Amino acid sequence: MDARREREPSLERTTAERTSDREIVIRRTFNAPARIVFEAWTRPELFKRWWAPKSSGMSIQSCEMDVRVGGKYRIAFGNGGAESMAFFGKYLEVTPHSRLVWTNEEGGDGGPITTVTFEERAGKTLLALTEVHTSKQCLDDNLGFADGLRETFGQLDELLASLP
Repeated sequence: MDARREREPSLERTTAERTSDREIVIRRTFNAPARIVFEAWTRPELFKRWWAPKSSGMSIQSCEMDVRVGGKYRIAFGNGGAESMAFFGKYLEVTPHSRLVWTNEEGGDGGPITTVTFEERAGKTLLALTEVHTSKQCLDDNLGFADGLRETFGQLDELLASLP
């Protein structure tokens, strides 16, 4: 096995760590500069290509993103039938190529706050996604989210490899 192939698994590895009763941090290194990874998170035409886990059978039906402080987002998912679900909220912080913070308002009960940081290292990007939930029970109820992110982050890897 050559040295490049030995390094690939660590590049693609997604880790999830519960850092408190209410907080989880998911990390992954992507083989692309922070500017490109950030664009994949903030440009709807790119976001739609990787966010929905293929194994779920769901696809993104619509994706609206006004990526600025106070701007709103709404992402609707469905499986081809009439039933769909939407995730929505507003951006609290937007620092190009390094940080995004948004609310998750679809639950109506003060959902988690999500922070994504993009740290460039030698042309690669260490991404850390942190979710702070309102209670231990809310985080317990949503831990499956981390498993879904492993798949979607794999899809993001594929997208990033296809971009110029």
